[in-house]
Amino acid sequence: MPIGTAFHERTFPLCESLNYREWSGYYAVSSYEPHHEHEYNAIRNAAALIDISPLFKYRVSGPDATRLVDRIITRDMRKVSVGHVIYTPWCDEHGKVIDDGTVSRLQENTYRWTAADPSLRWFTQNASGMEVQIEDISESVAALALQGPTSGRLLRSLVKDADIENLKYFRVTTGTIAGVPVEISRTGYTGDLGYEIWVSSEQAVGIWDALMEAGGAFDIHPAGMLALDVARVEAGLLLIEVDFNSCKKALIDEQRYSPFEMGLGRLVHSGKNRFIGQAALIAEQQRGHAREIVGLEIDWPEVEQLFETAGLPPAVSPITSRVAVPVFKDGTQIGKATSSTWSPTLKKMIALATLKREYTKPGMRLQFEITVEAKRHRVGATVVKLPFFNPKRKTATPVV
Repeated sequence: MPIGTAFHERTFPLCESLNYREWSGYYAVSSYEPHHEHEYNAIRNAAALIDISPLFKYRVSGPDATRLVDRIITRDMRKVSVGHVIYTPWCDEHGKVIDDGTVSRLQENTYRWTAADPSLRWFTQNASGMEVQIEDISESVAALALQGPTSGRLLRSLVKDADIENLKYFRVTTGTIAGVPVEISRTGYTGDLGYEIWVSSEQAVGIWDALMEAGGAFDIHPAGMLALDVARVEAGLLLIEVDFNSCKKALIDEQRYSPFEMGLGRLVHSGKNRFIGQAALIAEQQRGHAREIVGLEIDWPEVEQLFETAGLPPAVSPITSRVAVPVFKDGTQIGKATSSTWSPTLKKMIALATLKREYTKPGMRLQFEITVEAKRHRVGATVVKLPFFNPKRKTATPVV
């Protein structure tokens, strides 16, 4: 049975909808209000506070910490300085992705590593013979994502002993909020300006209170998973077990993805020291990959026409669909769309899709399956480069 996170005593009274889901054994708010519109708008137009404590979190330290991290991930950890954060996949010996997450280099040989799935066993197995400590801090460390255009100004007004104004994209620093020590990284899962705040679970509630109190002037809203799901699709960010599968859980080869198939080839540093899956990834890089995850823009006028023909007003669910649907080229299925949503910001219907590689060139015209009144139809779709939404404020320095 799920349990509440360290912020549950604050989020529960705010959750008017009582709409929850289970996330890694915790209760996670799907939407605070009956509809997630205000929460999404906070992400894109103000400041949204999202409880991301259910993430699996690990602290890796010791003389061989860097060596261990470098052995597991596809990126070259030797090029990552203290205070930097990287997003990275890690693979099995066949070059298939086990999971993806962020690695923050907090000190020379100290890292905080986040993952979607439990990873302690894999990390420990690969640390054999190394002088390294791996601590599961998933329960002892709580986390909040503060995302949106006003998030930087809010943090600047609140954080002490940290230069938030000059904190660059994918960097991490330390400071205090309401006298409580925190780590703050300029990261997030929304594709917008945003930060993630890491704090001891025992002191978590005070951080929530301080942010909500100071956030009134910045139009802060707590936001749940439904709003986050729309934002992450707009940002072209993949979700495990939806847009790709962990090779540890896959039942057939088609469910296993390589970084190249996920569109993450830039994160495979095949020339670095030996790492798990290196030989398989080098071979794949040489022969080419057969499929790839790309973006699709759906032809909305065609969708409208289908509804009009059925005698209905055009309608699309405001909730991101995680049900895979076929994608066709000239009547032949050439892939599947895994996450699809209406983008309130772009005023478009968009999707993430796994397609045969010969159909992944931007501008390629395809067909997307849509159901109206229990009848399946095909509407036009265009391959586009990810992300769909990429505002300059996300990476701008200093924060304005």
